[in-house]
Amino acid sequence: MNFSEVFKLSNQLCKISPDGKYLANCVQYRLVVRDVNTLQILQLYTCLDQVAHMEWSSDSLFILCAMYKRGLVQVWSLEQPDWHCKIDEGSIGLVSSRWSPDGRHILNTTEFHLRITVWSLCNKSVSYIKYPKACQKGMDFSADGRYVALAERRDCKDHISVFVCDDWHLLRHFEAETQDLAGVEWSPNGCVLAAWDSCLEYKMLLYSLDGRLLSTYSAYEWSLGIKSVAWSPSSQFLAIGSYDEKVRILNHITWKKLVEFEHQATITNSKAVVFKEVEKRPVVPTEDLSIHQIAMGSSLFDTRSKYEIPPLPVQVPVVKPDPDRANPKIGISAVAFSADNRYLATKNDCMPQCVWVWDMRTMGPAAVLEQTAPVRCFAWEPRRARLAFCTGNTKLYLWSPAGCLSVEVAVEGGFQVQSLFWHCSGDSLVLLGKDQLCLCYMATKEEK
Repeated sequence: MNFSEVFKLSNQLCKISPDGKYLANCVQYRLVVRDVNTLQILQLYTCLDQVAHMEWSSDSLFILCAMYKRGLVQVWSLEQPDWHCKIDEGSIGLVSSRWSPDGRHILNTTEFHLRITVWSLCNKSVSYIKYPKACQKGMDFSADGRYVALAERRDCKDHISVFVCDDWHLLRHFEAETQDLAGVEWSPNGCVLAAWDSCLEYKMLLYSLDGRLLSTYSAYEWSLGIKSVAWSPSSQFLAIGSYDEKVRILNHITWKKLVEFEHQATITNSKAVVFKEVEKRPVVPTEDLSIHQIAMGSSLFDTRSKYEIPPLPVQVPVVKPDPDRANPKIGISAVAFSADNRYLATKNDCMPQCVWVWDMRTMGPAAVLEQTAPVRCFAWEPRRARLAFCTGNTKLYLWSPAGCLSVEVAVEGGFQVQSLFWHCSGDSLVLLGKDQLCLCYMATKEEK
């Protein structure tokens, strides 16, 4: 593995273009666009204020920079640096801004979710969508970019509208059978729309494109319900992470529960390989250290870590939530399928130091990765079953069916990895710190 030099960053705003050629990042009010391979600066844009949100268009030709405090959106062109666009929402304010799938329309959500304004870059036309609901995931585009599903709140009832993205006309509008709709998400094949209720009521609804209710799923009543949702890339499985520390998998034929994954504190299953991170601080006699080494923060003081496989049964560290505090850390906060549909990665907030990997063929646990610190973020490689994750220290962790690996991020000054994401090729990772970023390049088979 090789690491690039470190670059400045603000608000962890860093994105790779959809075509994989460019890396854009924000440094306060400046937008920097680099070549991914050489990391040379190609364009430098100056925005009117500090950027709160940044996003590439689907064709990698434009970049949107939103400044929510000012109610402003600026759009920059990569092909024509002199061309620029400014959208000012004025006194109505701005809380969210995003591209449409065609990369030529911008959807701005105003303050208090009064409406969504659709701005066209082609003919400067403006369309309005009323009654958007303020919820966790109130808008979702289908994978082919043809439709957008929108959660709405009208007359104290939840509704879902499906619009055609070509001309933004309403295709379907129907009432959702929820008390307080929390989110909508299309299946990757665009045939089914999942909609789920707030955490106060366990309810998952599955609709067809024409608004028919295909199925309703509820695992239990009178307790906190759904916390996280993920479709498998093949659309065959829908994983539902719940506050009861379990993940339930629904199948795409009957929409009934296929299997239930429990995150048990004591691991006894012989098919689950437990990888336990063990830290070792090198012992160095004090008389061998020079003042220069101490002042420079020598790598002699770095904590080395490796993985050990302890014998079963293994007791996983559990953190009991404080019932007196608001928003207690409990339940399954993250679920994600690998690109080949083979594995599912989950994180239980009651076991913050662990990542669980489940095998979808055997319908059981494949691995439990126990870290010395709480896991901040994990992400699957886009092409292979390889999982990268970080814990906020100076290390990058990787899991694959072949085993687990801990790598020290070899850059000057000690780079603490807060978040990460993959390049679309799977050949490199972007590592994000508090106010820095760097790239990690994977060694390809030819280089080995």
